[in-house]
Amino acid sequence: MAADFDPTAAPSDPRTRIPLTLERVLLAAAMAVMALITAGNVVTRYLTDISFSFTEEYSVALMVAVAMIGTALATAAGRHIRIGYFVDKLSPRGRRIADIIGTALLILCFVLIAWYGARMVRDEYDFEVLSPGLGHPQWLYSVWLPVLALLVIGRAAGRIIRLWRGENS
Repeated sequence: MAADFDPTAAPSDPRTRIPLTLERVLLAAAMAVMALITAGNVVTRYLTDISFSFTEEYSVALMVAVAMIGTALATAAGRHIRIGYFVDKLSPRGRRIADIIGTALLILCFVLIAWYGARMVRDEYDFEVLSPGLGHPQWLYSVWLPVLALLVIGRAAGRIIRLWRGENS
């Protein structure tokens, strides 16, 4: 049947003030840098028996960034993980209300992440904590946690506004 659900079809993006292309470009760039670091480490290890293990700090920081940016993208598009067993039994209005409540709780969670992440960054800056492998200031890696948490909060707030207006997103 032509009307059946096609799981391979890419769902359309909601209309947002700031296009979701921003997150997609950031994700692609972070993934490309991680791939280059990993490929460079493998090639160097096989050709010279020297390890670039110090680049693990960069990879870990990029993995955190990818997770946070991916969360923002999934939240904006309404594709975040959820348990739908009970919610799917609700009316469309009830589902929308449940989605608004769930997204508000997500905002609360990421407000806490941003708050405590900012405090952690401040402490790392004040105490001049250095990264273990390269000796860079640790706050240069950690600062992205609260910054990207704010990105998730913004995308979640936009989703709540669209849901409140009744836009199908």
